[in-house]
Amino acid sequence: MQITVIAVGKIKESYWKAALAEYSKRLSGYVQLETLEVADEPTPDSPSEAERLKVLEEEAKRIEKHLRDRDGVIALDITGKALSSTVWSQEFARLSGAGYGRLVFLIGGSLGLHPDLLKRTAFRWSFGPITLPHQLARVVLLEQLYRGIRIARGEPYHK
Repeated sequence: MQITVIAVGKIKESYWKAALAEYSKRLSGYVQLETLEVADEPTPDSPSEAERLKVLEEEAKRIEKHLRDRDGVIALDITGKALSSTVWSQEFARLSGAGYGRLVFLIGGSLGLHPDLLKRTAFRWSFGPITLPHQLARVVLLEQLYRGIRIARGEPYHK
């Protein structure tokens, strides 16, 4: 299974890079993982609705360059479904078996994802009502992918 993570913004801190590298290594035994970073658009303080949409539009253009017609797109979105790890494992199995060329996980910038990208999704996934720093959301995504795969395979994992 091919999995691509497309994230707005770059990881700069070594401790986040180390955590991402650890989960990428763990996932390598199960999936082909690719991570793509696209530049975030400068955002004014307290942007107007028009400015907010312009930022989202520019970031969406950068993301769309990496999307293919047969992708199963999963957006990390605060308005998406919050799932337990076990239920996520079942959802991942469903998405994996749906005939997509690859599964693509989208992580937006500080303002989220453009509505047109959200319309394209096969699934919207929320880590709950909390706001996570972009870097931590990326780590949580890889950890939950790893955990979900292990659960689906009946392999041990921490509860």
